[in-house]
Amino acid sequence: MHKRILVTGGAGFLGSHLCDRLVEAGHDVICLDNLFTSQKSNIAHLLGRPNFEFVRHDVINPFHFEVDQIYNLACPAAPGHYQYNPIKTMKTSFLGAMNCLGLAKRLRARIFHASTSEVYGDPEVHPQVESYRGCVNPIGPRACYDEGKRAAETLMFDYHRMHGVQIKVVRIFNTYGPRMHPFDGRVVSNFIRQGLAGDTISMFGDGSQTRSFCYVSDLIDGFLRMMDSPAEFTGPVNLGNPNEFTIMELAQKTIAMTGGKARLGASRPLPPDDPKQRKPDITLARERLGWEPTVQLADGLQRTIDWMKAVDLSDFRAPTPNY
Repeated sequence: MHKRILVTGGAGFLGSHLCDRLVEAGHDVICLDNLFTSQKSNIAHLLGRPNFEFVRHDVINPFHFEVDQIYNLACPAAPGHYQYNPIKTMKTSFLGAMNCLGLAKRLRARIFHASTSEVYGDPEVHPQVESYRGCVNPIGPRACYDEGKRAAETLMFDYHRMHGVQIKVVRIFNTYGPRMHPFDGRVVSNFIRQGLAGDTISMFGDGSQTRSFCYVSDLIDGFLRMMDSPAEFTGPVNLGNPNEFTIMELAQKTIAMTGGKARLGASRPLPPDDPKQRKPDITLARERLGWEPTVQLADGLQRTIDWMKAVDLSDFRAPTPNY
């Protein structure tokens, strides 16, 4: 069924892939983005499409559109970016969610909210299940993002309980793929960029900390399934790849796949409150959405490496000095 759909953060890494899928499905898509950490080039191929519209706007300020569905993806997600202006990050999470929910309430629109595995903090439960309430430092340097996303989830469920707004909440675990900002400071983009250049690979800690890496196409499949799931299933639901790798394993794999010229650098101290383990329990997603990732890390890394080889890194402006 043809729908009018708003995607906040639609020019970002995940948002642009979501816009691709929605436009190809024939929906009328409004992409709203302030282009802080995103790139207009991510959506350049969509600008001529009759069912796509780009609006440059910041979600902390009110906005009004007539739509049937809202995907709220707007927020810087890489630590260097969200810590650059922590107050703005908190405002983006909270006020952005508030503005989206106000619109959803008025229009009786269904709203999808992109939360994060960061709501679990540095977890004491492994793997992380949706019922786990987390171990978050509310006054640490990551709190602007962690607590901002937790507060946004609170808003979602309060609007649902008080006003009957149809909400869909997902918690995203580490995701990678083409259109990742090469200078976002995340481990996959850092390692690939350094590996292709034959530079020293930046390693924080001893490399024993773990992450689970989900390829972007798998994640977007999960988004679409969640939005189209029965109204009573609100989430939150984990979306991520349950295959767990150490950062050292990722570094060695990336070095080999980018030509083998890069070398591991000296270990740097782990950033404050950096999670030691991160792995989703996706039982709920399997049971309620029929979803699980299919792209293996080696295949996804190769696609991401091929993309980064094909782009001109000088076309990308680092959003902040912290990358």
